[in-house]
Amino acid sequence: MVKGLRIAAIGGALVMTALLVPGAVASAGPDESDDDSRTLTFHVEFSPLSYTDLGEPGFSYPDVIVFQDELFENGERVGHEIGSCVLVDSAGTANCTGVVTLDGRGTITFAFENAPPPEKVLAITGGTGDFRSAGGEGTLVEDVDQTGTLELSLDRP
Repeated sequence: MVKGLRIAAIGGALVMTALLVPGAVASAGPDESDDDSRTLTFHVEFSPLSYTDLGEPGFSYPDVIVFQDELFENGERVGHEIGSCVLVDSAGTANCTGVVTLDGRGTITFAFENAPPPEKVLAITGGTGDFRSAGGEGTLVEDVDQTGTLELSLDRP
C-alpha cells in the first residue's frame, strides 16, 4: 500500500512538472523582468537543408530533414543547434527534435511541429550543464535570407 502511494505521488509530481514546464529556445542572458524564468535570444544562420527522400518521390511520409545551424549573440558565435525532422505529409508538416549547444554552458533539448509558416513554437524538454532540468518554451522565426531568430524562455529550476 505504501509503495503504491509513493508511486502515485511520484507520478503526480511528474505530471505536474510536465504541465508546468513549457519550452522554448532563446537568448543567452537572463531577463531581469521575470524572477521565475530567463529568456535567451539568438541570431540563427541556417545551414543548407539536408533532405532524404525515403517515401514517395517529393515531400511525403517518412522523409527526413536534418539540420545544423550556427547561433550568434551580439555578432559572436555562441553555439549551434542540430536536429532532425520526420515528415508526416506532403505539405511539409514534420515532427522535429533538436539540441542547442551553448559553448561552455551546456545543452538545451527541444521539440516542435515544423509547418510551412515561418514561426515555430518549441517545447523545451531538458538540458545539461547550466540548463540541467530545463523546461519552458521558445519561438523560432525564419527569415527569407537563411537567417532567423531563436528565443527560448527557460523556467528556473
